[in-house]
Amino acid sequence: MNFLAHAHLSNDNDEILFGNMIADAVKGDASQNFSGDILKGITLHREIDTFTDSHPVHKESRDLIRTYFGKFSGIVVDIFYDHFLAVNWNSFSETPLKSFTSHVYKTLSKRFFMLPARTKRLLPFMISQDWLANYANFDGLQNIFYGMDRRTKFISGMKNSPDVLKKHYKILNAHFNEFYPELIEFTTLKIQEIP
Repeated sequence: MNFLAHAHLSNDNDEILFGNMIADAVKGDASQNFSGDILKGITLHREIDTFTDSHPVHKESRDLIRTYFGKFSGIVVDIFYDHFLAVNWNSFSETPLKSFTSHVYKTLSKRFFMLPARTKRLLPFMISQDWLANYANFDGLQNIFYGMDRRTKFISGMKNSPDVLKKHYKILNAHFNEFYPELIEFTTLKIQEIP
């Protein structure tokens, strides 16, 4: 899953949210630099990724678009799923999407000094372009995917992702709607299990 889902799955806990959002930029043993619920958020992020990557529905989505994106298919599907989460936000949260994304940005910004270098570079772009809310629209997706394609030196083909999403929209939406409730259930239990 991508940023919006990780934020949403953080159980309304700002420390878990912070850890969950920085986890990809934290390499190795996170306990050397983080503790408490921030560490729990990093661990949760990794558990979510493992669950997602091994889930048969997510694999179906990756297989569906593999001819377009090859090894980048998993990244693209994660962002597609964030799109469906944003579009269907009211089905999963009582907080309006814009209010939620604003809270995420504030939570990360007020701990800016604690962010890993990679996240420090990314956060200003995420906020100024409102990535989390803009997953809901195709113009926002186009900008996000173009930037990712540029960072892979245009070998990923990700700039074509919105067209591929439109082509397979119905089946990918069905995949998301089957998968995400299972991920919510998994995450709810996992938060209680992580020490």
